[in-house]
Amino acid sequence: MEGDWEMEKTLNRIHPVSDPEAVYFLQVSWEKDLGTGFGIILTDGECVWTGTVSEAEISREASDMEMNREKYVEELKKALILGEESAGKYNFAISRDEENAVCHFSYERNLKDGSFMLGSLKLQKVSSPAEVVRELIGYCLDCLGRLQVKNEHLQKENERLFSDWSDVEKRLEKCIEAKEDLEADLYNRFILVLNEKKAKIRNLQKLLNEAKQYAADTECTRESVATTQMATGQENDYDGSTEEESENLTWSSLPSAPERNDSILGSPDVINTTPRRKRRQRPVKPAGTGAKMATYETEMPAKEKPDPASQKTSGKHSPDVMSLETLENTCEPEDLFDDI
Repeated sequence: MEGDWEMEKTLNRIHPVSDPEAVYFLQVSWEKDLGTGFGIILTDGECVWTGTVSEAEISREASDMEMNREKYVEELKKALILGEESAGKYNFAISRDEENAVCHFSYERNLKDGSFMLGSLKLQKVSSPAEVVRELIGYCLDCLGRLQVKNEHLQKENERLFSDWSDVEKRLEKCIEAKEDLEADLYNRFILVLNEKKAKIRNLQKLLNEAKQYAADTECTRESVATTQMATGQENDYDGSTEEESENLTWSSLPSAPERNDSILGSPDVINTTPRRKRRQRPVKPAGTGAKMATYETEMPAKEKPDPASQKTSGKHSPDVMSLETLENTCEPEDLFDDI
């Protein structure tokens, strides 16, 4: 039995199908894996039966049911080890003879339309059931002690976690308060900055509107000045063209001095006799000549007329004035013929 304590064990409480009120205790022990074989101890508190299932028998049962061996081993674990966790899914059948020397133990899987047997074995009665029961009770106490130690450890761990959680909660509350204070401060600063930006935007919009208005007024002023200059330039062009036409008409009506000189030079030679002073009388100028001269003097602009003061100072005559005087003082061809 000492070798059995080195093996993994489980102890479960089961109820046979034939007598649901009856209570049996089933202990299953195995090495490494349940598929390598396992041992069974069954007791009702008075009698004890024991038996073993080999690895070959497990393989044979899986082959008989045409089931994969690994899947069959998983079904055995659920039926024999999980116990109450799989209650209702698996059934146990127990039958004893009159002397309780032999006990037939079988286990099966429940289905919707029925059930199928996973396995069965014949258990033999133990000669000293008190010792086995004592071992089972010791095993239960050992399990209970391990569970209590584990429970205490978990309790301490839970207390530590709860303490840490409390600390984290307090820190979180402080962080939330600091966050709210920071948000309020940032919000107030943001409001100030936003108001300043709004004021700057309004000022910039005002300056922009003023600049646009100034540009529009400047453009209107430029257009009006340009229009005025254009109109003035057109009037000056019209006046200048009128004055030039008048001058051209006046000078075209008068014969030029070279032409008169040529007419004189082309005339027959004159005897070198100086005209008598008494007979030298300026004949009356043709009416056309006086009228032309009067018209020229009238239409001639004031700026083109020579300044008397400048004539006295310089003592010189401009070419236009000299030409006029020459024309006035030049003798007509008729006067020369009269002298002859």
